[in-house]
Amino acid sequence: MKNQKNNTDFKQKALHWANQFDVCCLLDSNQYKDQYSAYEFIIAAGVHDELKTSAGTAFNKLKTFYENHKTWLLGFLSYDLKNELEDLQSANSDKLGFPDLYFFVPRFLIAFKNGIAEVLLGDDSIIDEINCYTVKKPTTLTNLKINQKLSKAQYINKVNGLKNHILRGDIYEVNFCQEFFAEHAIINPAETFETLNKLSPTPFAGYFKIYNKYILSATPERFLCKRGPTLVSQPIKGTAKRSIDFEEDEQIKKTLQNDIKEQAENVMIVDLVRHDLTKSALKGSVKVDELFGIYTFPQVHQMISTISCKLNPEMHFVDAIKNAFPMGSMTGAPKVKAMKLIEEFEVSKRGVYSGSFGCITPNGDFDFNVVIRSILYNQENKYLSFQVGGAITFQSEAEKEYDECLLKASAILKVLGN
Repeated sequence: MKNQKNNTDFKQKALHWANQFDVCCLLDSNQYKDQYSAYEFIIAAGVHDELKTSAGTAFNKLKTFYENHKTWLLGFLSYDLKNELEDLQSANSDKLGFPDLYFFVPRFLIAFKNGIAEVLLGDDSIIDEINCYTVKKPTTLTNLKINQKLSKAQYINKVNGLKNHILRGDIYEVNFCQEFFAEHAIINPAETFETLNKLSPTPFAGYFKIYNKYILSATPERFLCKRGPTLVSQPIKGTAKRSIDFEEDEQIKKTLQNDIKEQAENVMIVDLVRHDLTKSALKGSVKVDELFGIYTFPQVHQMISTISCKLNPEMHFVDAIKNAFPMGSMTGAPKVKAMKLIEEFEVSKRGVYSGSFGCITPNGDFDFNVVIRSILYNQENKYLSFQVGGAITFQSEAEKEYDECLLKASAILKVLGN
């Protein structure tokens, strides 16, 4: 355990030190640590053991992997694990090639809090090694040519098609997403993440390297966490742009707070999350702790609700994750039909996007985010991708939904020089 005077300096050195390894992960709560996390950030590097698997029996394999180690695990869950849980498939284009599920036991794990770096796995000497690490001068990011899989007209046409399904009563809400991508993309992943994290610091940000594939995430959303016997989910539904004018910004927040359409979208997902948590909860323990909370981030205001329950002590915590996956905020309701329509109307495989990554502690607590506002990068084939989307309801206006997608993409586009 060592005192560190400069959080930012140590974090930068630790990330670049960890990036030398084939696998590493940084989970960063930024300035939101007191609200969300026990630590300001944790960083894991190197592989002691790993689990990489496809949908089929992935959750059972994760359960066995945890039981065999009962130590810190870091990893991610792909959206396409849905195919293990329901009669679903994923046939859309995928140029990223992430596994459906990946977890690893790190060789080294460091947690940082209140100016102190604590080695949770590995030898304390790695703190001195990190402090002596020299970060190379940043490279210049060449402007990337960012393309869209859907034109604006195609996007609007698909939104109207989904609204027809809502009108027919097939669904009443669906999360519809589109992909932005760059081919022949050469970036420095660690530097790109640092730029994104500085521009858009969020409570569930993270950097995940798995060999030649990278997740660079500025996500503000929590999927699910466990603290002792308590499970907490915090879905986001409702977005509004920021203003540099204080009074106007405050008015935008109030407008979002009272927006009937945004409240309707949010409460539909709250009901869905309550249903998902009920599968894992002690009877009668599911409750809505906060409805329509307004939270402010650098680019946007968000409407966030908080739902919690007490975990049934007879249930394994991995089954609680399984019962709530994929998260309701990224699917829709009814959930299975919404996911079938997502596969039909979207043109890109989601993969890690709208999945989750995070950590599991030795005692079975965990915290997982929602992979949104994130750059995904395959360094081998030089394919870079990010997706954005939103909730489509009968009240949705396709043009406004398209504009909201661009707002959500704004920080990443700025980072990539667009």
